[in-house]
Amino acid sequence: MQSETTKITILVVVATLIFLLMPVFLIMYIRSYNRHKKNHILEKQHMQQKFEAEMLQARIEVQDNTMQTIATELHDNVGQLLSLTTLTLNSINLENSEKAAIKIENSLSLVSKSIKELRELAKLLHGEQIVENGIGNALQQEINWLEKTGTYVLNVRNNLFDLQTTSPDKDLIILRLLQEIINNIIKHANATTISFDAYYENNKLYLNVEENGVGFNYEATKVNKAGMGLNSITKRIEMINGKLVLNSTPHKGTAILIEIPYP
Repeated sequence: MQSETTKITILVVVATLIFLLMPVFLIMYIRSYNRHKKNHILEKQHMQQKFEAEMLQARIEVQDNTMQTIATELHDNVGQLLSLTTLTLNSINLENSEKAAIKIENSLSLVSKSIKELRELAKLLHGEQIVENGIGNALQQEINWLEKTGTYVLNVRNNLFDLQTTSPDKDLIILRLLQEIINNIIKHANATTISFDAYYENNKLYLNVEENGVGFNYEATKVNKAGMGLNSITKRIEMINGKLVLNSTPHKGTAILIEIPYP
């Protein structure tokens, strides 16, 4: 009998402890949940702020790149055209009407070319407006400037001109990605041929760039954290949840494939 009473007493004590401890555990759980929820909200806010900061940086870099391109184009192209126009006009001999007419015609042609170049520069001056015309046009504009250098053989397939969907924030980053890739090729690749392939498929935008330059050891570059340009490209792709596939072999060139959920 005493044994049964002891068991009952133990059960009562255990039940009482459980009953008393339940609110404590419940309070601890609620506090833990609220703390995690608050941390999650703060983390989301921090990620949003970071994304906005990166977007602002991308805009600034695009504007800087645009201004540098304009300065170079004004100096090397428009300036040269206007100088030739001046020389041609100054060499006109009005006493020889036939030659004078030819030189005046040549001068008018040079002025027309200068006006055309200035119009193109006016479009480029507003980098965001280029993006607003569609990512296909924005990418093509960059390729066109590269083509004007006459340094590379370009193979281009751009299937993004008629893309109906848009994503202004992603478009700006994608434009900056192409600029960064082109900049790296110019600085480091020593390439002679560059291929560009841009297309949209299954809600994803693809950008494929290949060149026949000197190449490099990609794995060693990642381990040594070398190459600020490559780090910048990787960081921007991560910002928009994209994927990067890079294949490079020393003395055999480099191929970059970027896959981005779009829009």
